[in-house]
Amino acid sequence: MYILAADTTAKTATAAINRDKECIALVQKTEAVTHSEILLPEIDKLLKQSNLKISDIDIFAISSGPGSFTGVRIGVSLIKGLSFMSNKPVVGVSSLEALAENGKNIGGHFIACPVMDARRNQLYNAVFEYDGQTRKRLCEDRLITSDALSAELDRFDIPIYFFGDGISIALKAYPKAEKTPDELIYQNAGSVASLALDIYTKAEDKSQFTDTLLCPVYLRDSQAEREYKQKQGENAQ
Repeated sequence: MYILAADTTAKTATAAINRDKECIALVQKTEAVTHSEILLPEIDKLLKQSNLKISDIDIFAISSGPGSFTGVRIGVSLIKGLSFMSNKPVVGVSSLEALAENGKNIGGHFIACPVMDARRNQLYNAVFEYDGQTRKRLCEDRLITSDALSAELDRFDIPIYFFGDGISIALKAYPKAEKTPDELIYQNAGSVASLALDIYTKAEDKSQFTDTLLCPVYLRDSQAEREYKQKQGENAQ
């Protein structure tokens, strides 16, 4: 199966094409331009590099959040459009679990701890335990402060690796973590594609993987929504 995947949830925009679990074409870009400007041209380059057409893609995959509100919307909208146009299934995956997938080849028994900068002194986070090649989710995707996360991590007596753009924040609170290899820290659409293939093949009901059912995951209200609720509360007083 060919899987075309993208991740626009953070500053690093990435797209990839996997043949089953093998990543055959990958781009990762951190630039001053918006993800909407670069993603489609880069996907076109990946298809040409792989000698494929969009009709050859079997599954579309997207990191559907949490992350940057604008970034999540851009990625989900684009991949939904490609899925609709091609009449092919689309799989949304957790941006945090995709980051944890980056560490699948580290080896041994360790904690994979994705941390994305959520601003306002918070991190988007989840915690996963690797035992050999098996990954187990230990908590749901969430918002947490770095201090609260540090207190949780103190209970583990195995190596801990951070992944994501919140790594400097997490390391400041928990400096005992292992050094994550540079190439594994940031978003990688090859990991999104690999995770999406697992989700798709294990699902009994394949009808759920349609563009109409794919939704962004934000974990909290946008700034506009927070300001609106605050104003409504003030008006009610």
